[in-house]
Amino acid sequence: MTSGNILILNKNPEERALLDKLCGKIGTAHSSSNLERAISFLESIDFNVLVVDCSLASYLSLKGLLEKPVSIIITGSEEKKIKEIISEWPLNRYLDHHIILLDERDEKAFLRALKKAAEHSLLKMEVENLIHYIERTKVEIKDAYSEIKEIKNFVNESIIRELEKRLELEAKHIWFKKEKQKIEEILKNIYVANDVTSLLDTVYEIKDIIRASSISIYILDEDETLGKFLKPLVWDDAFLLHPEISKHTVLIDSQDFAAFVARYRQEINITDLSNDIRMSKRYLEQFKPPLKNILCVPIMHDQEVIGVLEVYDKIHRKNSSQKGFTKEDEQIMRTLSEHISLAITKLNLIQYDALTGLLRPDPFYDNVIQKLESQRKRREEKESYAMVMGDVDWFKNYNDRNGHEAGNRLLRELAKALKSSTRDQDFLCRYGGEEFLFFLTGLKDIEEACLFTERIRKNIEEHYFKFQEYQPRKNLTMSFGITYFTKERIDSLELITKSDLKKMANEADIALAEAKGKESAALGARRKKDSSMVKNRVCVYYGKATDELEKEGVIKPFEKKLLQERRKFERFYTSTILIYKENSARNVAQTINISLVGVKISSESELPREHTLDLMIVLKDKAYQFKGDVVYSEKVEKNFFRYYSGLKFKNLSPEDKTILEDYFSSLDLEESLSLPH
Repeated sequence: MTSGNILILNKNPEERALLDKLCGKIGTAHSSSNLERAISFLESIDFNVLVVDCSLASYLSLKGLLEKPVSIIITGSEEKKIKEIISEWPLNRYLDHHIILLDERDEKAFLRALKKAAEHSLLKMEVENLIHYIERTKVEIKDAYSEIKEIKNFVNESIIRELEKRLELEAKHIWFKKEKQKIEEILKNIYVANDVTSLLDTVYEIKDIIRASSISIYILDEDETLGKFLKPLVWDDAFLLHPEISKHTVLIDSQDFAAFVARYRQEINITDLSNDIRMSKRYLEQFKPPLKNILCVPIMHDQEVIGVLEVYDKIHRKNSSQKGFTKEDEQIMRTLSEHISLAITKLNLIQYDALTGLLRPDPFYDNVIQKLESQRKRREEKESYAMVMGDVDWFKNYNDRNGHEAGNRLLRELAKALKSSTRDQDFLCRYGGEEFLFFLTGLKDIEEACLFTERIRKNIEEHYFKFQEYQPRKNLTMSFGITYFTKERIDSLELITKSDLKKMANEADIALAEAKGKESAALGARRKKDSSMVKNRVCVYYGKATDELEKEGVIKPFEKKLLQERRKFERFYTSTILIYKENSARNVAQTINISLVGVKISSESELPREHTLDLMIVLKDKAYQFKGDVVYSEKVEKNFFRYYSGLKFKNLSPEDKTILEDYFSSLDLEESLSLPH
């Protein structure tokens, strides 16, 4: 580390050589044997330290030369003489002295003194420069302190701002990292989506990552009447039911944001919507509160538009001055739309209902015709078939009480339950609203068709659906209508058309109306006096009337139950609290049905089979104690962490039976009073 320039003034060549060697270790050394040469050095070079022999160190001879704050070290062999010379110098000048030893024994002491003198000179120069600066700007000493304070505050504020900036950058880095993970998770979910429902579930994740208030997704469709149009699968955050989709369709040629994007294959990102002619009636009337901004991107496949993705009203963080969606949002939407395009193509959304993932009616009929054609070519014409229409009992009651979103979730869960109840060779579609249409193949006779449908009905009856306890019968059920046919029922399987299949679906619908106890003038069907107590059953449309059938009409309920389902005591589908004790711990479960024999429950954990448990069941507003043996305990579904368990009552006393019978009687009374008429 250098300490600046050092001037050596000494007549003795040996001493001068020694000092030159030592000073070179601290800074840049310049030596002179006389005052004249030293003056030339002082005029051209700024020195920090003057190392001068006492014979040349007189204040009177040097004071005019040393204008700057140069530190002085006086050398010599006589300490007394050196101190006399030092006393001539003013107190504000830094002076030190050193006794010269030619054998270099005192080298370290000299270097310490030299370094200290150089540091003092540098500091002094800095102070003088500051003083000169203050003088040049005519600032008083008091203001100089204020200036120093301001500089100090400024430095502190700069450090704070820099820290804040770094923290903000770090926070942004963490945020971008999390957003990247979210996008990767969305892309993963898009790619693994194996049905329409799981694909549309990602829509809400897209809305969250974009920080939009709501979102819509459309696919491009076409028919003879409307031409090309956009069909919304999700509109303003809501999964649309079949009747609602047509209400929100957008013609491709209309003045509309989504239509514009589909027509011209370009995205739009608009903040001010007030005077835009594409702000169509549906945006103005169906959004509450009014739209503020919109980002809309096309979903492309092979250079063709197949759909549109639309988000509305960007939600900004507090104190943000931004309005509308950002360029980053555009890039994210663009990327996601590319991947959604692949998923849409893979799942073929034109074929499937958006809410349930089941076939839509038209593709359903197409698949049936292809199936019949394939079987005809394989000469399998001896098979018989059935068209089955199923409908949710008291669905309006469920929707009105629990909300449309809960109703949508119910339909999606129903679709899974129905699909798992059918065979690979059968077809299932969502016919509209809460109605489902089945095509059953490979049947031996009408009884087999009825037994198969009865099994589907029982599967739904015994499946636990959320909020089913608020249904009129404390359970969620379905009714079914069947029409059965063989190749003799129609003129030719080769020429079967959609119109033929729709007639059969209509026959199944007539049988369904009977199963639900509805009025129907078709084929003499009559409403029973206790029709409000019907539902949750299977009825059959028998085609042409016979003398035997004329007595009761051509629609009859299927009364034969599955042999394995025959029971001595009636089961009551009621959802109430059951507490069971296991390993000294009390656990809460929910009942699905109860009879005088036992109870079926839904719990979060598997119960130990063949164990006897202490039970406490809440019946009405009282709790009663029972004992029950675990007959079975199994997981509801593979990826669903709840268990269904059957418990058989043990050692029921006459008093226990009376308690249960009274409770069942009260359920019957409540049902008769609460059933819609």
